[in-house]
Amino acid sequence: MEARPGGGSGGAAFDAVILAGGAARRLGGVDKPGLAVGGRTLAEIAVAAVLDAGRVIVVGPDRGLPGVVPVREDPPFGGPVPALAAGLAEVRAPLVALLAGDMPLLTARHVATLLAAATAEAAAGRGVVAVDEGGHEQWLLGVWPSAPLRAALAGYAGRSLKGLLAPLVGTRLSLPGRPWFDCDTMDDLKEARMNVLNEWTALACKELGIDPADVDRDLILDLTKEVAHGVARPAAPLTAYLLGLAQGAGAAPGEAAARLTELARNWGEATAQTLTDS
Repeated sequence: MEARPGGGSGGAAFDAVILAGGAARRLGGVDKPGLAVGGRTLAEIAVAAVLDAGRVIVVGPDRGLPGVVPVREDPPFGGPVPALAAGLAEVRAPLVALLAGDMPLLTARHVATLLAAATAEAAAGRGVVAVDEGGHEQWLLGVWPSAPLRAALAGYAGRSLKGLLAPLVGTRLSLPGRPWFDCDTMDDLKEARMNVLNEWTALACKELGIDPADVDRDLILDLTKEVAHGVARPAAPLTAYLLGLAQGAGAAPGEAAARLTELARNWGEATAQTLTDS
């Protein structure tokens, strides 16, 4: 079997099609899959979730992602159905995972759960779609049998994925952790980044034997924002460390943070006075 660079083998049970070429109008037309969450772009997060696929086809602008097959829908920004058609033309495996390129909470475990359910449905020519906490189908988070999907697409004149995929659904699956959460707005992006921060805080606290309840995250973030703005960006993490030392020495963190915040806000005046005194 021919190996796919950076991923699974060409004989894998499934391929993946990632739709990553939308116009992102609610984000001002930026390259949404190119936005970063937790040190990776949204497109990279999607690709990482399907590394076991035989082929990973990314529909949209070529972002130079290693090990993927980049294709473009015709016309560009023509919508999800033409994008799916372009991606499906490159699929070789009997099953295809269809994903959006802007789901920051998606993991390989979520895809594996969908794949297991889809394998059981494949003999009947049916697929599996994820549902959100309200029970609504998430048409860009599912696994489908490739041949029936091609046949349905060949006879479909509509524009919505729901109209195309709904007749093929065998199982509607609820997944843990909101993998269907997507980034349509800046508020969504901010929430996704905050989720990463929450996960990191919990992991770091566990590693250091700290009770997360003892960490006032908002207090620290507000302080470091003031310091980064009023003094210098490198001063922000240093100040957070100093606050920790002060708390370890018995200082009340709220009082210490208030004093440091005031110091940062008056930084320009303080340095000017120091120069005058010298």
